[in-house]
Amino acid sequence: MAAGSDHGLNRIVWKRIKDTIITDCRKSEVWKILILDPFTTKLLSSCCKMSDLMSEKITIVEDLYKSREPVLEMKAIYFMTPTAKCVEALIADFKPKPKYKAAYVYFTDYCPDELFNNMKLYCAKYIRVCKEINISFMPQEAQVFTCDNPEAFQSIYSPHCQDKKKKTLETLADQLVTLCDSVSKLITHLLCISPYSQGKTQAQLLIVERGFDPVSPILHELTYQAMAYDLIDIQSDTYKYKSKDGAEKQALLNEDDMLWVKLRHKHIAEVSEQIPKMVKEISANKKQPDGKITISNLAQMMKKMPSFRKQLTEKTVHLQLAEDCMKHFSNNVEKLCKAEQDLAVGLDVDGQKVKDPMRTLLPVLLHPYSTHDKIRAVLLYIFSLNGTTDENLSKLIQHVKIEDQREFILNWKELGVPIITSSSIFNRKPPRRDRSQEEKYNLSRWTPVIKDVMEVSETSALLHSARQKHKASAQDERRTGSRLIIFVIGGITYSEMRSAYEVTQAVKSCEVIIGSSHILTPTSLLDDIKVLSKGPMEVFTIDERSNA
Repeated sequence: MAAGSDHGLNRIVWKRIKDTIITDCRKSEVWKILILDPFTTKLLSSCCKMSDLMSEKITIVEDLYKSREPVLEMKAIYFMTPTAKCVEALIADFKPKPKYKAAYVYFTDYCPDELFNNMKLYCAKYIRVCKEINISFMPQEAQVFTCDNPEAFQSIYSPHCQDKKKKTLETLADQLVTLCDSVSKLITHLLCISPYSQGKTQAQLLIVERGFDPVSPILHELTYQAMAYDLIDIQSDTYKYKSKDGAEKQALLNEDDMLWVKLRHKHIAEVSEQIPKMVKEISANKKQPDGKITISNLAQMMKKMPSFRKQLTEKTVHLQLAEDCMKHFSNNVEKLCKAEQDLAVGLDVDGQKVKDPMRTLLPVLLHPYSTHDKIRAVLLYIFSLNGTTDENLSKLIQHVKIEDQREFILNWKELGVPIITSSSIFNRKPPRRDRSQEEKYNLSRWTPVIKDVMEVSETSALLHSARQKHKASAQDERRTGSRLIIFVIGGITYSEMRSAYEVTQAVKSCEVIIGSSHILTPTSLLDDIKVLSKGPMEVFTIDERSNA
């Protein structure tokens, strides 16, 4: 399911688009304009390139909301979400005068009757096709999707947004339905072409809330992808950095970068070891006849050999990113990790129970770490105890000097996470699977709770598939066998995303797909937690100030 696979979520979406929009386009030899809203722009960017569209006679891609010049000799394809704003923009393109020869309209999801009737009233004679293609989720990676809605967190968990909660959950549910529909259609297609399609294919959908595991989003993770997004300012999957000569550069971290796909789930210790070796191997293969490698020789070779330039550039990006991660690790993170892991797991590196979590926390509080890092440690301490006393909490807040920012801690109660001690049996922690034999790194002993859930769910799927009469290969089993779809209300972490790939790789015959309203980082989650107790106007003011 990684990049290059023929059945990742990105490929599922692109196949669906090709089977509807592109198939209709092929019926006409006329070059066309593709008009997108912000959501469908992201959607298409995630699953295809401009060259893919060009090959299908789509020559121009335009923004639905921006002013555009009329091109009366061309047909326009509108791929958009079924909202009033989108439909109004479409109508404006044909009223009072048309901008295009005809309109082919495709909605990501069900279009309400009111919007459909408005569209029919004002521009029916120009519309050649109108379809709902049932894709309103965003394929982030081969096995990861989102609903592209980070604002859902506030709407669902804020006590001041209860009027929005139902509507938000309904919208997320509708988007999740389109994901299930897309995946099930692929399963049906594969069953039709597979010789191993005897018996039934099982798919499971599990929905959990963010509060089920508050630890995973707060810990400092040491696998490459999770660590990079936690410690480096990566916006819209774009890593910005300075090259050795001081030039500003940027790189997109997505599945077109096969080295990123290969390294993203590895521990930073392995990444830091592997990348320099790769650079040396490439350089060694391109040595000059005299065996010497100089900067000037490398520059000449890069000019002459585009493939060499691409390989070296790709590896240089990750060499720089891994170095950036290791700087943070050496400065602060390494010391923090031991305390965090002891608090999260409840055991020290020797497997002995942590009897006094305060003794583990205290060195962190006394060290000049950032306020955010101390807040993370305090939260892990509270989670380890399943809540603390009012008195102890007040002392901790004073010690960290966050009297005016106590919402970072108190607002976790809105997620159902115990902050103040309670005797309720529902607050007791469920037992965890013993993974002591799997531990390779002392500072990475915590396993996301969702991985336990995945493994239990996949065990039941394995029992089901064991009843099938014909034994397929591992690849065929995964393609035509069971799928486990997990949706986390309130955001997923990069470590939970990684777990989906790890479990799929281990089980082989069952594929895990994980998604949420959005992907979160420790910083973004804490910021979202803090504003939960703010009223709508206060949140608006804060957002406006941060965007200024």
